[in-house]
Amino acid sequence: MEDSQDVLICGEAIDGKITTITKELVNIGRELSENLNQPLRLLLIGQSLQGVAAEAASLGSDVYLVDDVPFAESVPERYVAITAEVCQKATPSVIIFGQTDMGREVAPRVAARLKADVCMDCVDLAVEPETSSLLLTKPVYGGNAMAVWVSSEHKPQIITIRPRTASPAEPDSSRKGEIIPLTIKVDSSVFKSKLQESVREEVRGVKLEEAKVVVSGGGGIGGKEGFELLEGLAQILGGALGISRVPCDEGWMPSNLEIGQTGHVVSPDLYIAIGISGAPQHLAGCSGSKCIVAINKNPEAHIFKEADFGIIEDYRQALPPFIEKIKTLKS
Repeated sequence: MEDSQDVLICGEAIDGKITTITKELVNIGRELSENLNQPLRLLLIGQSLQGVAAEAASLGSDVYLVDDVPFAESVPERYVAITAEVCQKATPSVIIFGQTDMGREVAPRVAARLKADVCMDCVDLAVEPETSSLLLTKPVYGGNAMAVWVSSEHKPQIITIRPRTASPAEPDSSRKGEIIPLTIKVDSSVFKSKLQESVREEVRGVKLEEAKVVVSGGGGIGGKEGFELLEGLAQILGGALGISRVPCDEGWMPSNLEIGQTGHVVSPDLYIAIGISGAPQHLAGCSGSKCIVAINKNPEAHIFKEADFGIIEDYRQALPPFIEKIKTLKS
């Protein structure tokens, strides 16, 4: 890997569309490639992705396209094998994944194959001017602090980036990239897992990771019925509904809404935490929020120490006038 020469983004496409996090990574990768004076490439793996590749090229990145992997075979092991093979041929100096389900599965395994360093869940990348070393910022101690890690001389560097860390790249005809088809053959017989069935999750409204506003409820809500009020607030604000671990464990709400170490990691502009105590496991999933508003009747709740604004009140009393005020302001 001594001839490492470019910045490689490992992108994702769903339903024939490039994902928002991939567009965000293009913006991050472009700035990084300029600071390192290295070309920017984007890797797309899938089937029938010519349209997606054209869209990605319009964002200003050259595109490595592996366009022969049917969805039925899109298990992490296959992505690992293909990505590692591409990296061995392209010899990038930096490999960037999104901190998504696929990114969390694939990045560490690719790092093991390439004998590379890996830093997960970063929220900022910078380049040290004198040495050109990467400075990687990520939350630590359950989101209670930020640590800056300095990359070693070992190449390549593999990084995952938390969603909503940067704004999505927009198409720019003056920076159109080249589409480079690649044929990568992998031996499926060595895979230890096989995709038996795919069940599509029904998402109403905005996806949690992409939401600019998240309204989240915890054990203080008291039951399933209380979440109707929270869902109404989320809809008015054009946001998404989330939960802490307690509503999930109690069976009040589905587990796919959970935010925290065992759930989603979100970075909205506004995070409204209602009836949430503020345990480190939950804060690990929302510490990247630009503004946190806490509503809790317990004045000693830890969430108030992390919040930018706090309301000490029972949510049943606090939310109705809050919702009515928002309606008035929006009318």
